[in-house]
Amino acid sequence: MKRLQAVLLLGAVVLLLRSTALTALSARGIVVDVLAFATVAWALRHEAAWGASFGFALGLAADLDAVHGLGRHALALSLIGYAVGRLARTLVRDSLRTQYVMLLLATVVHQTWTVAFDLGSLGAWRYLGERVLLAAVVTPPLGVLLLYGLRQILGRPVFGHASLDSEPSI
Repeated sequence: MKRLQAVLLLGAVVLLLRSTALTALSARGIVVDVLAFATVAWALRHEAAWGASFGFALGLAADLDAVHGLGRHALALSLIGYAVGRLARTLVRDSLRTQYVMLLLATVVHQTWTVAFDLGSLGAWRYLGERVLLAAVVTPPLGVLLLYGLRQILGRPVFGHASLDSEPSI
């Protein structure tokens, strides 16, 4: 029950940030992919099943808020949540390098997937490249800085270490 409450609270905060403060940055050309960040952070903490579920729920809520077809964000974020959650069993999750790479990959995949549907002309491909590049430059460092600050505030690792039972069975 606590995990469900945390999902609802984090989802509400992320969607509120996306529709208020980050909209002003987006209008100035600064793309912060808070949806990918939240999905990666949740999947690193709770692994594959919860990562996919959180990504789907967050994506579906984001799709309801947008003017495009239903399912764009939901599909991409659920796949990202599942993939990061599966990798979380074998990664050093509290490594800043690991967090940076996961955020970079998730941001590039999410931005490419969601913006690619709006391409209609050759000039739009340039827009896609610029948007993905901007999001990839801004989101991972900002996300790692936020996770590092959270670790300092808590005084303990946020994600813990890789599971010991993840060794392959023969």
